[in-house]
Amino acid sequence: MSKNYQMYIGGKWVEAADRQTFDDMNPYTGEVYACLQAGKRADAVRAIEAAQAAFPEWAKTPPSVRRKIFLKAADIMERRQEELVKAMMEEVGGTIGIAMFQMFFVPGLYRSAAAAAYDVKGEIIPADYPNAFFMAVRQPAGVVSCFGPFNVPYILCSRAFAMPVAYGNTAVLKPSEEASVTGGILLAEIFEEAGLPPGVLNVITSTRADAVEVGDEMIANPAVRRISFTGSTDVGRIIAEKAGRHLKRAVLELGGKDPLIVLADADIDYAVEAAVWGAFMHQGQICMSTERIIVEKKIADEFTRKLKERVLALPVGDPTNPATAIGPLINQRAVDLVHAHVQEA
Repeated sequence: MSKNYQMYIGGKWVEAADRQTFDDMNPYTGEVYACLQAGKRADAVRAIEAAQAAFPEWAKTPPSVRRKIFLKAADIMERRQEELVKAMMEEVGGTIGIAMFQMFFVPGLYRSAAAAAYDVKGEIIPADYPNAFFMAVRQPAGVVSCFGPFNVPYILCSRAFAMPVAYGNTAVLKPSEEASVTGGILLAEIFEEAGLPPGVLNVITSTRADAVEVGDEMIANPAVRRISFTGSTDVGRIIAEKAGRHLKRAVLELGGKDPLIVLADADIDYAVEAAVWGAFMHQGQICMSTERIIVEKKIADEFTRKLKERVLALPVGDPTNPATAIGPLINQRAVDLVHAHVQEA
């Protein structure tokens, strides 16, 4: 049975302003996984205003308090591990491998953010006046707009806001419409339980169709000072252009075209295992996935034969089955794209 979720704005769980919702689908079963709020521009404004209102108090919160919250969030994530892994499998189609990798990584990320709260360093600048010096003191910037992808939501959405918030900024997080629960709602639950003050972290969900107007507001709104985006190169170009139009700093992590090079003196069996892991981990839906394999000609036939044998032996199917190596692609668009690549090849 699907569950209904609300957005997290100003420390409260709220419906979209127009009360519209959308279905979040399980990519393996094709059934509705969750019913989510279809946020629009007005909801983005609400979230930004909540973050702006929370900023002055959070910016002057002692690092010891911020540290305590992040340490508690790490503990909560570890306690809820089984639930979070199940959500990753059902919402995103991730297998046990990619789900557990995030469970090991993210608590460490939060603990690193806890330590970073004490790592803000200034600078002493020589002065032309006797017995005087100047100080450059780093201050929190303000509201940070964070955009996360579907593929590794716990890591990449956490990374978008964790360090900015640890340094005293506030955040508005817009996860992918394909991973709104794992990439946003569950993270908000964790930090709410950890004691993060209202408005410091806000989560807005939206449909793919409404993502442009929500994103435009999260970039153009004057209260937003910084932008963090992880996603496709095509969308990254658009965000970079819009951020530049408003003279706002943006951090972008985009797609890759990652090669694996196998030379004649390589251990071929090891190279095959590396290729299989690099290309098929999480169905190849990772920006660091191996997308090109360049093999020295004299070993190409042997490598290709062994690679084919290994790939054909990979268990395919239900991501909730621990034996499954390859689960579903995220949606029909992804299936069509892969099919087009195969047809072209």
